[in-house]
Amino acid sequence: MTAMTATGATNLHDLLKAHVNEGPLPGVVALVARGDRTETAEVGSADAAGTVPLTRDSIFRIASVTKPVVAAAVMMLVEDGRISLDDPVDRWLPELASPMVVRTPAGPVDDVVPAVRPITVFDLLTFRSGHGFPSDFSLPAVAPLFSELKQGPPQPQHVAAPDEWMAKLSRIPLLHQPGEVWLYNIGSDILGVLIARVTGRSLPEFLAERIFEPLGMRDTAFEVPAGKRDRVPHYYRADGTGGLELVDAPDGQWSTVPPFPSGAGGLVSTADDLHAFAKMLLADGKAGDKALLSPESVARMTTDHLTRPQRDAGTLFLEGQGWGFGGSVDVAAVDPWNVAGRYGWVGGTGTAAHITPSTGTVTILLTQLEATGPVPAPLLRDFWRYAS
Repeated sequence: MTAMTATGATNLHDLLKAHVNEGPLPGVVALVARGDRTETAEVGSADAAGTVPLTRDSIFRIASVTKPVVAAAVMMLVEDGRISLDDPVDRWLPELASPMVVRTPAGPVDDVVPAVRPITVFDLLTFRSGHGFPSDFSLPAVAPLFSELKQGPPQPQHVAAPDEWMAKLSRIPLLHQPGEVWLYNIGSDILGVLIARVTGRSLPEFLAERIFEPLGMRDTAFEVPAGKRDRVPHYYRADGTGGLELVDAPDGQWSTVPPFPSGAGGLVSTADDLHAFAKMLLADGKAGDKALLSPESVARMTTDHLTRPQRDAGTLFLEGQGWGFGGSVDVAAVDPWNVAGRYGWVGGTGTAAHITPSTGTVTILLTQLEATGPVPAPLLRDFWRYAS
């Protein structure tokens, strides 16, 4: 069955199997929940050799699906009264006290002007701080994001510790003035450092205490202990010839706590753990009789905060979608899978997790094959069509 005919599959297992059979994807775990009804499927293997089957509790590197979790943590600090959305962040991040901005986005990195106002918490949450990736990666001010900050595909053990990382960030000019333009990714990494400095605790400690433990997300963390590594798939990228290139093994970069716990893409998790987080959002911040977030905070997270020009400027990543806090928000049904109000995000390691508040739907898809670019792969589009 081809990718096109897979959209007509009558069950989730058959849809996934069609894509795995086409290759080079070794395997996939997926979950679709509609109210109290949950459908799951696990197809294929944890390794390219096909020797270890994927299971429902396989632990995946979820990459940018980390972003909504970190946004939720920031909103907890807002509710605690530790920070506010309008606060300038230089109180905790003095490295950002006097940001400089390139005079024009295409100009040299040393042709700069001062920022017209401070960067706020809200700017970071909405990816409008002036830091991050535009649709044009060739701009001179983008290159240091790769070379100095190691932005791009997750490589946890190769990124500098937070204080050193922030020092490097302070020497890189903003691409746009704060509040003007949506730019991808780096806002969540800065938020991870902000959480640690506001609380005086590491990001892994804070997330574990305030989110993972209350929600029973037992397998979500920035590293996988030795006793769980048999549940971690090998991570691959396509080699361009129809085969696979190994990027990371189960005892690789996620086997120890990284120097820089990335709020943009550092977590590992499972389908059921992500489902627990999604259910909390759909329940207006509640998990059983415990409220982790207020309904107002969840509404802010899942509401589009961008103008139409800002959405258009981020089209390489957003494809016309809006942006809430830590995830995209569908603002119009422009595709069969695109439902107005759907919130969530995709990860460059081949993962995706979304909720649709209007229908109570959760969709989670986890693979171990690196995405080839920002545009969702055919498997994801077929999966979303199936779940819609």
